[in-house]
Amino acid sequence: MNALVHVVDDDADHLAALCDLIEAGGHRVQGFTSGAQALAVPDQPDALITDLRMPGMDGFALLEALRARGGDLPVIMLTGHGDVPHAVRAIRMGAEDFLEKPYDAAHLLMVLDRTLRARATREELARLQDAVRVRESGAILGDSVAIIALRDRVAALAVLDVDVVVTGETGTGKELVARALHNQGPRAPGPYVAINCAALPEALFESEMFGHAAGAFPGAPEKPGKLESAHGGTLVLDGVEALPLTLQAKLLRALQERQVERLGENRLRPLALRVVATSKADLRAMTLDGSFRADLFYRLAGAEIATPALRELGDDITVIFTHFARLAAGRYGRPLPDLPFALRGALLRRPWPGNVRELKTAAERFALGLDLPEALPPAAAPAETLADRVAQFEAREIRATLERCRGNTERAAQALGMPRRTLNDKMNRYGIRT
Repeated sequence: MNALVHVVDDDADHLAALCDLIEAGGHRVQGFTSGAQALAVPDQPDALITDLRMPGMDGFALLEALRARGGDLPVIMLTGHGDVPHAVRAIRMGAEDFLEKPYDAAHLLMVLDRTLRARATREELARLQDAVRVRESGAILGDSVAIIALRDRVAALAVLDVDVVVTGETGTGKELVARALHNQGPRAPGPYVAINCAALPEALFESEMFGHAAGAFPGAPEKPGKLESAHGGTLVLDGVEALPLTLQAKLLRALQERQVERLGENRLRPLALRVVATSKADLRAMTLDGSFRADLFYRLAGAEIATPALRELGDDITVIFTHFARLAAGRYGRPLPDLPFALRGALLRRPWPGNVRELKTAAERFALGLDLPEALPPAAAPAETLADRVAQFEAREIRATLERCRGNTERAAQALGMPRRTLNDKMNRYGIRT
């Protein structure tokens, strides 16, 4: 991790040895013989290791001073044999962990690395929450290279007021891009009209798209069409690849002339609108086999945007998952569960053929406390004896408690109501590692 670690100990010999050990563990280290010296240094470390008993400012006073400063600096306390009750008090005050002297060097490095990982997890969670707030403000969420490029492309095209074709796999957020183009463009004050092209009955196409005058057919009232309703704003042709060729020709004329004639009328009504067409198919390729009109494609494709698949977004997958889980938890009045580290890894490994739509369903199930079989470790084989079933239950409870306590065995032991040594023995027996 190459973290910066501050060490405080009034015993100069022990301080030097401890600094050498931490450097050998791959970290940068700075030693201090008093808490006041450590507080006077402007550099913020990634973790601090301090002795409990020191003249002047002891470990408790140093811990209180650090907490008064704010921030999230993890502190590991070093205690003598008779100071364990004091160490428990330090844990309750906010210390991350404590080590009883004499300690094993390898164990100290393990505790330090675990502490640094826990802090990194908390910082990542804060980043996810910040990203969710950005998402809720209407921006396209994510920090991956693909999302940054998409966001830049949308921003560049939104102000140009050109027609745009948005292509991408099912569930990749094409409608989100269409809305962003509208909201960030000069037509944002105008209407946003979306049409599901796959659901348009061919017999009603002209009536729905172009509208009709009163009396155009028996009992017909006056009705503007979808194109006219989008005047001054944005018309979204969702799934435009599904339009039959005969309907494509009728749509082309209206878009090319930017005029529409209602059924039963003999006057042209002007259209001032932007058209965003979305497609899960490659429209350019469809023009080559004749399944999509080339002239309509080039009329629509003033510019093109490709939405990336979810599997290409890396860590943004957890950002989006957290966003949907948070929305679902709020919608159903439930607290948002913590996102286990194992689940985060499983989210990144999954191929997500349904893209964001599939991810949203998984996030909602997670927020509701339902199982996610794809994300959880495989279940153990059925136990045959009562002792085996008790052992499986005990191992599950220990793992769950360690997860809640971020790997801190002292806190886990307190929560489980057992001595720390007993917990360590059970962890060894069940092969549980923090």
